[in-house]
Amino acid sequence: MGKPSAERRLGENEAMAYLKAIHVSPRKLNLVAQMIRGMDASNALTALAFSRRRVARDVRKVLQSAIANAENNHQLDVDRLVVAEAHVGRSFVMKRFRARARGRVGRLEKPFSNLTVVVREREEDEEDV
Repeated sequence: MGKPSAERRLGENEAMAYLKAIHVSPRKLNLVAQMIRGMDASNALTALAFSRRRVARDVRKVLQSAIANAENNHQLDVDRLVVAEAHVGRSFVMKRFRARARGRVGRLEKPFSNLTVVVREREEDEEDV
């Protein structure tokens, strides 16, 4: 019995990795995600390795996971992978308070983000581009 398996959302030549609750604002994370969109997977890994932003380490781990998913779960060729999509979404926001002058309070917001990376295998005719 049980319920039927869900239909695959991605194409046959795509693989995905997802990371929830990264402790960084979506705006900052999107700067790094924007940097790797459309790049070859190997070039994107290199760019993230040499990026000076702290969140680049987390993005690199997610990209490595997407590449591993493509290779192990979907039998895609690692050398022909391209970062097709890199979505950044808002997660929760922790609200904290800090004491300020004259008995007042300053509100701190500590935002979290979600990141989705989709890699796609290039077709043979696209390799010349």
